[in-house]
Amino acid sequence: MTDSKKMVRTLTGRVVSDKMNKTVTVLVERRVKHPVIGKVIRLSKKYHAHDENNDIHEGDTVQIEESRKLSRTKAWTVSKVIERARV
Repeated sequence: MTDSKKMVRTLTGRVVSDKMNKTVTVLVERRVKHPVIGKVIRLSKKYHAHDENNDIHEGDTVQIEESRKLSRTKAWTVSKVIERARV
């Protein structure tokens, strides 16, 4: 038997809040075509993600991956920082 690794869902988004302890709010935008009009529209959703060291700040672009439930609203962890915010 071979060990098969489970595929982990990953999303890329922008941090819009870092006010909570060890948690960041990540805004993920996606572009979809409207079924009737045909126009491409932007849909967005916010996720709470775990940030163990509190080193990610507002404006950073990060990649988050699905994990076990860590709190009532938090089931994602930050896997890597893609781009730091310009200060």
